[in-house]
Amino acid sequence: QVSPALRTPRVPVWLCSVSGRHSVLFGTDSRLLSHWRSERVFRLFLYRGQRERPRTARVTIDTHSHPWEEARGEGPGQRRPGLEMAIRTRWAGATVSWDGTEPLC
Repeated sequence: QVSPALRTPRVPVWLCSVSGRHSVLFGTDSRLLSHWRSERVFRLFLYRGQRERPRTARVTIDTHSHPWEEARGEGPGQRRPGLEMAIRTRWAGATVSWDGTEPLC
């Protein structure tokens, strides 16, 4: 039998498969599940557990960014990492900052 905590997680958790790489994207703030105001600026953690190189990254998501801020530094032909595009399926138009780390996906 599945525990109720597994059916209804206490913190937001997403299992991701981007470009054939599996990872877990999760937050530590339980308010993200119940308070829409918490979705303004928040942090999520990405864990990609590969045998050869397990890695963790922290991303900051701003759902109320301005379009001119997002366009800054993005030239023609540049592509966003797959995980950023996956995050934008939930929060359209959000700005994703990798907090000084190299994008994992």
